[in-house]
Amino acid sequence: MDDRVREHAETLVGWSTRVEPGDDVVVSVSEGAHDLAVAVAEQLGEIGATPLFTYSSGETGRAYLKASGGGDGEAPSFEAGEHELALYEAADVYLSLGGGRNTAAAADVPGPVRQAYRRDRQGVREARLSTDWMSTVHPTRSLAQQAGMAYEEYREFVYDAVLRDWETLAKEMDRTKRLLDDGSEVRVVAGETDVRMSIAGRTAVNSAASVAYDSHNLPSGEVFTAPYDTEGEVLFDVPMTIDGRRVRDVRLTFEDGVVTAFEAGENPGVVAELLETDDGARRLGELGIGMNRAVDRFTDSILFDEKMGDTVHMALGRAYDANLPEGESGNDSAVHQDMIVDVGENARMEVDGEVVQRDGSFRWEDGFEG
Repeated sequence: MDDRVREHAETLVGWSTRVEPGDDVVVSVSEGAHDLAVAVAEQLGEIGATPLFTYSSGETGRAYLKASGGGDGEAPSFEAGEHELALYEAADVYLSLGGGRNTAAAADVPGPVRQAYRRDRQGVREARLSTDWMSTVHPTRSLAQQAGMAYEEYREFVYDAVLRDWETLAKEMDRTKRLLDDGSEVRVVAGETDVRMSIAGRTAVNSAASVAYDSHNLPSGEVFTAPYDTEGEVLFDVPMTIDGRRVRDVRLTFEDGVVTAFEAGENPGVVAELLETDDGARRLGELGIGMNRAVDRFTDSILFDEKMGDTVHMALGRAYDANLPEGESGNDSAVHQDMIVDVGENARMEVDGEVVQRDGSFRWEDGFEG
C-alpha cells in the first residue's frame, strides 16, 4: 500500500475527526476507496473506536432510484427507515470515503425523482450532519479521467492537496475569517459578475479540514460564511458536473435575496431542477473563498475546485449552523449546491467598500495591487 494512503487515513482520523477511544464510527466506502478504507480501519482499531462500514455505489443508487421512480403519475416517496435514522443518531463520527467507478453513474435519473429524494431525505441528512462528519476521496481512475489527468498525475495532485500542514494554513486563513467576521457587506466583481450580499451578524468558518474548525471536507482550505439579502448578477464560469451531468456558464440574477432569473450555457434543465426543489433553493446559503494553493487546477470535482486559490464559490440552498448566531435559523433547503467563479484576473472582492482581494491576491500577499 502506498504510504500516502496511510497518511491520508491518519489525517482523516486524527486531525480531521479527532476520533477517540470508544467512539461509534460509521464509514461509508465507495467502490474505489477500498485501500483507504483498510487504512482507516487500521487507524480506528489502534485508537479503540468501534466502526461500522457501509457500501456506497453510484450504480446501486441509480438502480434504486430508477426502480422507485413512481408510476401512474404519482410522486415517489423516499422516507427513511427507522433503522437508518437510528444508525446516524447513534454515531459519534461519520466518514465518507468517495471514489466510484463512474462519476456519471446516475446521470439518467429523472429530475422529479432527484427532487423527491432530496426532500424526503432531509431527516437522514440532518442526523448525519449532527455527527463529527468528514468527506474525502480516494484517488481513482474515474476521478482522474474526469479531471483530465493521467492516474499517476492525479494521485500526486490529490495528496498534495490533502497532506497539508493544516495548522499553518489555518493561521493564514484566519486573516480572511476576521475580515468577514468584522464586515457587513461583501461585493464580488469579476467579468460579468457584480453581486453584493450581506454578512452582518454572521460568523465565518476557517475551514482547515477538521471538526475542531467546524470544517467537514478533506482536503479543505476555504473560509466561508452564510450571506443573505443578495443583489446582483453572478456568472459561474467554472464548468462542473452536477448529479452526473455537465453544467457550464450558469448565470443567476438575484433580487431581494432570491434568484429571479437564470441561464446556463449547457444543461440549463439541471439548474432549473435545483431551483425548483424547494423555496430555499432560490437563495444563497454559502459564500466561500478558496485558499488552498495546492489545488492549482480545475478538476471538475467540487471537493477540490471550490478550495482553489483565485476562486470564490456560492452555494444555493442550505446554510450551515456554524455561520449563524445561536438560536437563529439560516436558509433551509434540501439543496446545497456550490458553484464557482474564477477571480484570478480582472476581479476584485470588497468588504464594506474596501478592496481586500484583487486578481486572486489578498492585500497581505505578494502581488496585491490596491
